[in-house]
Amino acid sequence: MSNDPTVAGIIGTEPEQPEPPTRRLKLTPASAIEPEPVIWAWEPELGQGRIPAGALTLAAGREGTGKSSFGIWLAARLSRGELPGTFYGQPRNVFYAAVEDSWSRTLVPRLIAAGADLDRVFRIDVEDVLRGETMISLPLDVALIEQAIAEHDVAALIVDPLMSTLGKTTDAHRTQDVRQALEPLVRMAERTRALTLGIAHFNKAAGTDPSQLISGSGAFKDLARAVLAFARDRETDEQVMTQTKNSLGRLDLPSLGYMIEGCDVPTRRGAANVGRIVFTGISERTVEDTLSAPADPDAASEREEARQWLIGYLTDHGGEATAGEVLKAAEKDGIAKRTLQRARSKAGVTSQRAGFGKEWVWSLKVTGNAIDAREDAIGAIGASPQELAPMAPMAPMNGSPSLKVAAGPVGPEGYCAACGCPKTAHAENCRSAA
Repeated sequence: MSNDPTVAGIIGTEPEQPEPPTRRLKLTPASAIEPEPVIWAWEPELGQGRIPAGALTLAAGREGTGKSSFGIWLAARLSRGELPGTFYGQPRNVFYAAVEDSWSRTLVPRLIAAGADLDRVFRIDVEDVLRGETMISLPLDVALIEQAIAEHDVAALIVDPLMSTLGKTTDAHRTQDVRQALEPLVRMAERTRALTLGIAHFNKAAGTDPSQLISGSGAFKDLARAVLAFARDRETDEQVMTQTKNSLGRLDLPSLGYMIEGCDVPTRRGAANVGRIVFTGISERTVEDTLSAPADPDAASEREEARQWLIGYLTDHGGEATAGEVLKAAEKDGIAKRTLQRARSKAGVTSQRAGFGKEWVWSLKVTGNAIDAREDAIGAIGASPQELAPMAPMAPMNGSPSLKVAAGPVGPEGYCAACGCPKTAHAENCRSAA
């Protein structure tokens, strides 16, 4: 027997068992991974995909720039099968997680104004045994969301705003925290191939790089495969959406101009006034241009004169003319092309192609008499909210609506050049529809 006290001290004791490993490496040869093309949820024109399916996309901007209205527009188009891309012609269900807005007073009226199928857009919350009904929490509820997406044939998850759904222990300004919270969501999007859109705010910084202005950690933009930035020129009210990140597609996509149009939505208790986004066509300005534009009283005066000139010119020509004709006439009258283009959105003028391969046509949309529009431009364009046509009685809102089977393809109608929606399917919802 050994006299070593260290040996004697452990004689008769059970040796400690090592804990089973909780992590291990997984090796997959590239040859075992099947290559596949990018699937685009929003592809207004072939080869111009903007929002991929199966990946995280951010819609970011300052308060009041219309990014939430874009989320509503997207949900409405998907619910009707009107979004050009992989879901086109197939009305699909949408999950919508909204933290800041009231569903009864804001979101449902906005969905109605956008032409959504309300039976296909679902408010998504979580029922907690201790706290009752509460908002979703990331990454805690990712497994529940993924299960529901699979069960209900869901095409998209929209979260507004994304930062507010991070778990209470997550510091939104720490890269590692944000990655741990969002990476499970990113992987879920890839597995389900659902369009996953997060609404994000710009911070208070005075920079002009939209990606650097997104509030919180840089991990938000790093994890997103696409970023759409929204901005409004406070001086001219011109609004523009720019693709500032497109990891899976082209980054040279043109910016789109848009406006927020006022709508009166009839309800059982009176009219609800809400806004809806209306795309007005290609914009030569970018979000960065808008953020960097200095205040210039002389330039503002020139744009106002150009706006009134444009309204008068289009009124005299039956409400529309080709862009080339308008620009040529404006140059003859001493109005610069750049000034006129910036005045176009303020004047409520939309731009769309007359047909495939044809010229762009500028169309004047007014709420009052065309003569009044020419004599009093300010009062004629958007002077009062547009009232929606009478609707059929709404279904009772108590209880969950039944899920529908997706309808068959709509058909190969042409797309709207301004917003990318099928022309025949969205005429009532898009101001630029033919």
